[in-house]
Amino acid sequence: MTDLELHLRKFQKELSAGTVSLALLAVLGAAQEPMYGYQIAKRLEREGEGVLSGKQSALYPVLRNLGAAGLLDSHVEPSVSGPPRRYYRITDAGREVLHEWTAAWRATRDSVDSVLEGPSV
Repeated sequence: MTDLELHLRKFQKELSAGTVSLALLAVLGAAQEPMYGYQIAKRLEREGEGVLSGKQSALYPVLRNLGAAGLLDSHVEPSVSGPPRRYYRITDAGREVLHEWTAAWRATRDSVDSVLEGPSV
C-alpha cells in the first residue's frame, strides 16, 4: 500500500466516525416504523452512497452507542426466517440531537466547501 493510499484510508476513517452516527439517526428519523440492522444497512447503501463503505459490521457498535446515549430505543422480536432481530427506533432526544447534528454538519460542510473552492473573485 502506498503512502497516498494510507493517508486516504486514515482520512476516510476519521471522517466517517461522526458521519455514520448522523446518517443512522437520519435514516431512523425518517422511518415510519422501527427498523432492524440489515434494513438500516440496505437503506444506507441505497441512499448513502458509501457512508458505510461496505462495512455493515461497523453499524452495530454505532447503534449500541446511540442506544446507550438515549438517542435510540431497541427491542428484540423473533424472526420466522432466522435468529431474533433487534429493532431500533429514534427517541425524542435522538430527534433533537439529529436536528442539532444536521445543522452542525451543514455549517461544517459549507465552511469546508468555501475553503476548498477558494476566494470568489
